[in-house]
Amino acid sequence: MRCPYCQQDHDRVADTRTSADGFVVRRRRICGACTGKFTTYERVEIPKIPVVKRNGTRAHYDRERLIQGINRACWKRDISDEQIAALVAQVERDIDSGFEVEVESRFIGERVMYYLSQLDQVAYVRFASVYRQFKDTDDFIRELQQMKENPDMPCLSSEYLPKKKSTQFPKVNRSKLREQEPGLPLEED
Repeated sequence: MRCPYCQQDHDRVADTRTSADGFVVRRRRICGACTGKFTTYERVEIPKIPVVKRNGTRAHYDRERLIQGINRACWKRDISDEQIAALVAQVERDIDSGFEVEVESRFIGERVMYYLSQLDQVAYVRFASVYRQFKDTDDFIRELQQMKENPDMPCLSSEYLPKKKSTQFPKVNRSKLREQEPGLPLEED
């Protein structure tokens, strides 16, 4: 692996850890030339399955684009990067287990909304507002009323819901978050 600082190819692995869901390996590396430290991630590559968009066009599945959308929905919420990574990994497992040729973007959006509803309701509403293209406050009010009436299954298409509710996202280590961003008020468990 080339060092991002000096571009040399003489590094060693100092530490290796797997993620909470076991699908990602994190490696801390030290460059032998400049002693710079950097991190690499190793994950199973999802085949470039085509995603059929709402307008009928096709594009390759883009993990980074999905992460960006989820990050925007989770902005300034008490959600860790590990929880977002677990959510994306779960969506990718759902795609991998259910589709071989192509997947509808609607399936991906509905799965993300389902898992976000389990993780954080505010992030869910933010994502839903963009995904469902809310036009005005009435759309937000309708969504919130439906969430209040049915807190377990907020307004999702039944054909895209998992058969059972078994997904668990890693818990946030609140003391670690405090160290990263001092001054932010966090609720205690």
